[in-house]
Amino acid sequence: MSNGNIKNRWFVVIGAILIQLCLGAIYAWSVFTPKLVEANWTKAETQAVFAAGLALFAIVMVIAGRLLPKWGPRKLAFSGGIVLGLGYLLAGLFGGTNFWSIFFFIGIIGGSGIGLAYVVPIAVGMRWFPDKKGLITGLAVAGFGFGAMFWVKLAGAWGNLIANLGLSTTFTIYGVVFFVTVMIGGIWMVFPPEGWKPEGWIPPEEAKDSKTAKVADLVSSQMLKTPQYYMILLTFAFGASAGLMSIGLMKLFPMQALTASGLSPAVASGIAGTAMAVFFSLANGFGRIAWGAMSDKLGRRNSIIIMMATQGVIVILFQWMAGTPALLYLGATLIGFNFGGNFALFPTITADTFGAKFIGQNYGWVFLAYGIGGIFGPILGGKLGDMGNFPLAFTICGILCLVAAGIISMVKPPKSA
Repeated sequence: MSNGNIKNRWFVVIGAILIQLCLGAIYAWSVFTPKLVEANWTKAETQAVFAAGLALFAIVMVIAGRLLPKWGPRKLAFSGGIVLGLGYLLAGLFGGTNFWSIFFFIGIIGGSGIGLAYVVPIAVGMRWFPDKKGLITGLAVAGFGFGAMFWVKLAGAWGNLIANLGLSTTFTIYGVVFFVTVMIGGIWMVFPPEGWKPEGWIPPEEAKDSKTAKVADLVSSQMLKTPQYYMILLTFAFGASAGLMSIGLMKLFPMQALTASGLSPAVASGIAGTAMAVFFSLANGFGRIAWGAMSDKLGRRNSIIIMMATQGVIVILFQWMAGTPALLYLGATLIGFNFGGNFALFPTITADTFGAKFIGQNYGWVFLAYGIGGIFGPILGGKLGDMGNFPLAFTICGILCLVAAGIISMVKPPKSA
């Protein structure tokens, strides 16, 4: 692994945010879909590209975890930037509006690039900030959340890139920007020297009168044999299901509820769009920072219990909140805030439970829960929506979050490797 000579560890945070801003491009896919539909794509085809990107993101992240100790974080980050940038660049130069070209270049190659680089800022940040693991992880993954909104606005309302330059040129520009930005951020992606710790910081288990036992550093093969892994995986999967189901229905269901309350379809569409694009999206980004910071004080397990329990209640109540604009905005904000917290809290509870040394490898396996949630939640919402029963989807996912709070409450670090 690379040992760093970074004089100011906060440069690591800058690099992490720069990288994650680019990786958040996967959530900006929706800004391209209207033009693709105009080019005679089906809605299913537009979602197939997005689904492929998410799948490769989760799968390649497991592979990236195994490569991290061999390649080092800087080389892995550079590789992710090259692959991500190349995917968008080739889509712009050769993809046009051809489905299979875009599916391969952006879905397969672009998603793989995100999977290669995603875990690097998290793993490096935790090693440089053992005293602020939650806050630093939250800041890093907040870049991912805010990046989605930035790339959407740049291509649309702010920069009008699609309207002025077209899809192909926008893909090309994004490819170059992603490559350059990730390469810059990757400069600071190096681990501190072995045994390094912040000046004046005493690990909790070494403090006087401490009752905290030192957590063993488990490799992935050891982690996968523990019940704690499956409990964390299931908790994350339930939380991700609720959040991703809500994202999928955040415009469709409120439009239906608002129209039923007497508003015109045009007004209802505008209100529902604002709930998703503004209230949910901003809260999603800020929730990553806030939950990460709070977990440094409350502890990771307690924070997840609170987050899952409140999410469960809010998701269940959302079926009655969606028909009133003010309550819709409140519900979208709270669901987005808690959903964002998943991405700050689960890397850190993985480190707290199985050790921080192999977090790059181990979190890839935990992150598979996101893929599970990405399949279960949206499909559940869509199927029940087709049956005319959106409220049942929110009720089921809300109950799963409450169950998740109970599951995570029983998680403690393994007694031995």
